[in-house]
Amino acid sequence: MKQFWAGSSISKNKAMVEQLQRYGIIQSKKVAEAMESVDRALFAPDGSLAYEDSPMPIGFNATISAPHMHATCLQLLENNLQPGMHALDVGSGTGYLTACFAHLVGPQGRAIGVDHIPELVEMSIKNVEKSAAGPLLKDGSLALHVGDGREGWPEFAPYDAIHVGAAAPEIPKPLIDQLKPGGRLVIPVGNTFQELKVVDKNEDGSVKVCTETSVRYVPLTSREAQLRGY
Repeated sequence: MKQFWAGSSISKNKAMVEQLQRYGIIQSKKVAEAMESVDRALFAPDGSLAYEDSPMPIGFNATISAPHMHATCLQLLENNLQPGMHALDVGSGTGYLTACFAHLVGPQGRAIGVDHIPELVEMSIKNVEKSAAGPLLKDGSLALHVGDGREGWPEFAPYDAIHVGAAAPEIPKPLIDQLKPGGRLVIPVGNTFQELKVVDKNEDGSVKVCTETSVRYVPLTSREAQLRGY
């Protein structure tokens, strides 16, 4: 699927989404619409092959995930990203997935991105401003903050959907605490060997954890550990 489509940015982004649909990764109209609305090129590094199905470095030992991983996470969280719901994106990086969340939950919902690298948060705000999600940033339903995402973002908890964009050695308890009953958390877990875990919180507060697939993400660490050697 490593392919670079000719044509305008909008048509290339649409072609990327259509390819993900053909591969069966995008299965719903809502996820397709969100990824079509939020142009990946506005969030990818300048001069990069923005629509290639591969992760890309964005500086500060961080990456933007491959489109198929973004699509996978959006599909897993789709029922928890209905209009008016609250979503948290931990390790929000470029702001791309947070913008997709905002598109799905709409102006009555909340989409919160948290990253512990201030320069990435600053860049993500500029990226979102250029995108179709810009008005949602302006009206406050989408917000990007500097913080340690392992602690979540209590201000707008509880969340219907939580996504973590880096691999944790174990599932951080604050994220489970900030998950609404009926809510879902999608998080890569592991060190050398990593699995994408899906955590569903039941109405009684108990949680069920399932494994979706094997993955490879950068580690979810402290700011100091992430920047070591950078």
